Amino acid sequence: MNQMLDPRLLRAFVAVVDDAGFTRAAERLNMTQSTISQQVARLEEQLGQSLIDREARPLRMTMAGERLAGYARRILALQEEVEMALHDPSGSVAIRIGMAEDILNIEMARLFASFARENRQLRLDVSTGLSRALTARYRGGEFDILVVKETMPDSDARASFPEPVAWFEAKGASEWPDPLPFVTFPQGGLYRDQMFARAEAEGRRWYVAFSGNSLQNVITAVEAGLGVTLLPACTAAGRAVTPSGLFGAEAAMVVSLYAWEMRGPAAPLVQAMRKVLEQR
Repeated sequence: MNQMLDPRLLRAFVAVVDDAGFTRAAERLNMTQSTISQQVARLEEQLGQSLIDREARPLRMTMAGERLAGYARRILALQEEVEMALHDPSGSVAIRIGMAEDILNIEMARLFASFARENRQLRLDVSTGLSRALTARYRGGEFDILVVKETMPDSDARASFPEPVAWFEAKGASEWPDPLPFVTFPQGGLYRDQMFARAEAEGRRWYVAFSGNSLQNVITAVEAGLGVTLLPACTAAGRAVTPSGLFGAEAAMVVSLYAWEMRGPAAPLVQAMRKVLEQR
């Protein structure tokens, strides 16, 4: 046997077995008895084995038929599952979103969950990371929607909101040595460059004591007393960190929302994301 089993022949065979005869199987499948008989015969020819003992009363399967029956039912069930999956539009259209890591808070996640429930044909593909890297990918066409931190929004931003930033250190931290230990993001991180520029403008010596790829890693390192850092003020809530007096106030950054299209399936999502950012 070098060819795949025809599901139509398997369905005829299973119907004969389940209904214990060709007549009732034909009625259930809305076929003639001769058609059902021919289909079972074709399956037997394809397999090179008899599947139905036609002389028995009541009709019964041969040993080969008994072995085939379970596989046949599984094949038919899988075929139905595939057909249902292919005809179900759920998740068939992707909306690609790039987002600075700390923007993906519980409020934004709840918005995504609500939007997905109401628009089952859409799939939200969300990537988080450093703002500069995400912006480059958006400009390269990898994302449909982008939410990032930056010093100034570009002219095509759909909306932008101020993002206060502040220096933080561990609660109960003692005086810091010279040079200052910095806890920061890897090269390319927006806050990293601002930290270095501010320290140099103040004439302070510094070194990178810890570099973390995620906001969680950076804040945890600061809590442990590894050094000081510059972060959005809102990210410190509920963490064992406190504003640092090493430097004065820092200029706010902005959270910018970008979208290539303001029509189509992504439009209501962009508007809803804007409201979440306004309340952030």
